[in-house]
Order: sequence, then structure tokens, then C-alpha cells
Amino acid sequence: MESADRIRAIMNALRTTDSVSVAELALAYGVSEMTIRRDLDELAQQGVVRRVRGGALSLLLRGEEPPFGVREREAVDAKRRIGAEVAALLADGEAVLLDGGTTALEVARAVRERRLTVLPLALQAAQELTGAPRVRLVLPGGEVRHGELNFVGPLTETSIRALRFDTAVIGCCGLSAEHGLTAHDLPEVAIKQAAIASARRVVVACDSGKFTRTAFGAVCGLDRLDVVVTDEGIPRDQHDALTAAGVAVRIVPASAPISPPVSTADSSAVT
Repeated sequence: MESADRIRAIMNALRTTDSVSVAELALAYGVSEMTIRRDLDELAQQGVVRRVRGGALSLLLRGEEPPFGVREREAVDAKRRIGAEVAALLADGEAVLLDGGTTALEVARAVRERRLTVLPLALQAAQELTGAPRVRLVLPGGEVRHGELNFVGPLTETSIRALRFDTAVIGCCGLSAEHGLTAHDLPEVAIKQAAIASARRVVVACDSGKFTRTAFGAVCGLDRLDVVVTDEGIPRDQHDALTAAGVAVRIVPASAPISPPVSTADSSAVT
């Protein structure tokens, strides 16, 4: 098992248990105890665990999301393909609000060569688009959330509500027919709601793992969404619920090659 896969497996274990043992993990994954200690040390640096003698204690709370650096390791291939598919949905000239999160960051990477006006809600995406030759980059201002580096707070919300977007690309911590779109951080809930209210079209970009989770804060119901872009792991009942609610579901095949997005339409940016 590769290091990234092993760390993801340890993360999954930590979501259901309060502690893990070096000896048990080494036996389960067929590696040395030294290798497991290095894995746990890396997770400790990310703030996921607290190291103790012989293992580690989970610092993950049910009402909080794992750190950005940890989530960036999850479903990497699916997120890249989702990002490319979302980019293909955008017409040149559009004004786009780009949410924070690891999947939205892949969207930012996929649109670097496009002619768009983009307002990113995270410093990672803003950095990715800095210097993009044809992207008009607009920043919202406001408070930067520690660790996530997302813009939050009343200044950010006011900036969003003062603008109109052709498309809002929204990430999430959970998505389900029962609970709709959810997020862990309450200040981010308000930002997502403002983004949805200011956009003509709402595209949710999320890997299929989000359909098994419900986060603390309710953002909106399925009726506020236009398109969901995800991977083949989406549960059938969730797919059917989305389509029944009038949401277009675009599934990115695992075997599909990633190619540069091609836009066949042109739109005037709405600002």
C-alpha cells in the first residue's frame, strides 16, 4: 500500500475510533512500525492526531472537517476529473464565483487558460489564478479563516451580495436528498448562501464520498442547485433523488482521459 493510500485508510479509521495503535496498524497494512510512526507523525503535524506512547489519539471532531492538507490527499484523481468537467461547463466570458475547498482548487487549475472573470473564495485558488493570462481575478476581501485560508465574515458576504455571477461553483462537506447541501463551518454556511443567491446557475463540485456525510450547518435544499458534478461512486438513490429534484447530474468516468476544456459558447460577464 502506498503512503498516501495508507494515510487515507488511517484517516478513515480515525473517523470511527478515538485511538489507533502503532502495532495494530503495522499488522493491518503489512508495514513496519517505524513506517506507521512516520505516518502518525505526519498526521500529528496536520492536527489530525495527538501522538501518545504506542499510538495516537484522534483529534477529529464529528462537527468539524479534517484539515485542508489531509482532504487534499483524498480522492485526488476524481477531484482532478471533476475540476476539468466543471471547467468544460463554463463559457468564455462568464463571471464565476469559485468556492473554497480542495475540489474547487482543481477547478481553478483547470481554468487557468480560460477567458473568465473569477472571484475565488480561498487564497489557494487565488494564488493558482495569479498570472493566468486571460483570467480577470477579483478578490472579495474579508477575514481569512485559519488553516483553510477561505474568505469569511461580513465583508466577504457584502462583497458577494454586491455582485452578480453567471455561475457559482460550490463545494460542500456533505450532500444528500434528506439534508441537502451542508458544511461544517458556520461562517462558511453564510458565505455559500450568499454565493448561491448571487448566481444565475449553481454548480456543485464534489467527489462521491460527500454523499455519505452530513455536516453541521445546512446551506440549502436540492431545489437551489442546477448541476452536480461528481464521480461514479455516487449512490444510486442519491443520483435518483437529485434528478427527481430537477438537478442535472454529470458523472465523470474513472477511465475518462483528462483533456483541456474546450468552450464552444461565449458569454458576457455579469458584474
